[in-house]
Amino acid sequence: MSGVPAPAVLYGAQELRAFRASLSIAKRPVVFVPTMGDLHAGHLSLVRHAADLGPVIVSIFVNPTQFGEGEDFDRYPRNLEVDRARLATLGVAAIFAPAADEIYNEEAATWVDVDALRGRLCDAHRPGHFRGVTTVVTKLFNLVQPDVAVFGQKDAQQCLVLYRMVRDLHLPIEMVVAPTVRDDDGLALSSRNRFLSSSDRRRALGLSRALRRGVQALAEGVQSTAEIEQAMAEVLVGEDVDYLDLRSLPRLDHEPVVADHVVLAGAMRISGTRLIDNISLRRVGDRFDPAPLIPAADVNEVADRLRERGTFAVLSDPPG
Repeated sequence: MSGVPAPAVLYGAQELRAFRASLSIAKRPVVFVPTMGDLHAGHLSLVRHAADLGPVIVSIFVNPTQFGEGEDFDRYPRNLEVDRARLATLGVAAIFAPAADEIYNEEAATWVDVDALRGRLCDAHRPGHFRGVTTVVTKLFNLVQPDVAVFGQKDAQQCLVLYRMVRDLHLPIEMVVAPTVRDDDGLALSSRNRFLSSSDRRRALGLSRALRRGVQALAEGVQSTAEIEQAMAEVLVGEDVDYLDLRSLPRLDHEPVVADHVVLAGAMRISGTRLIDNISLRRVGDRFDPAPLIPAADVNEVADRLRERGTFAVLSDPPG
């Protein structure tokens, strides 16, 4: 798309609302991709999925309330002009890049919390993190008023928490969960990867190897959750591991015997950088096959539902 101008950058709620109202005239679904910026190929993949459905608004906001004490809020990469240039090639309608006081006023005292998934996986190691995520996403949903929101499966627990929130609060928003994008060596893409030295990166590859070892154990017919987790743990002996778990979906319960729909999920820290990864699978007969984290959250299925409603004109056929 050479010659396509960089998308408009909207900084305030009022100009965002005015822009959003202008998109409604076209009778197309407005698609929202929330990010914290420092966009990489994984983010851009989300935008491409979004663009198959309708005009796209991307938010770039490093949300302070999802970072705990001693985490990397201050050093999290911020470069709006670089991000804007990357999005220009994708025909994004607009970027919403608010200041913190546009999202949280001085007297803000309202939080959105999802109790059902509390204490599991990342929530056990980052208390308050998901409360910050659900609160800021609710605020952004209220400001952008999207018809569809697109998230990446790499943040599996976040996707499950937000999906539950959307359902519980009856928000009129379709959720798309797009596949994790990986580098050629198998490392899941993350803005935090830039903090890894060459030797750190080699160690980081152990996380995806550990998850693949869990997949192998399932393929071998192991049905004990503890045995599968032990097999994964053996790959990362000596590393600073937060967890390597096999959990049932969608509630992330820790069951002694492998359920029919599961996620293998892990988190580890390398030189102060926290990395996460996951693989979701479903039992098909006597084997486990790759499967969506959330049923019916694929871009094709969402596009079909939008067409069936007859309210919107989807821009193009989604990728087959």
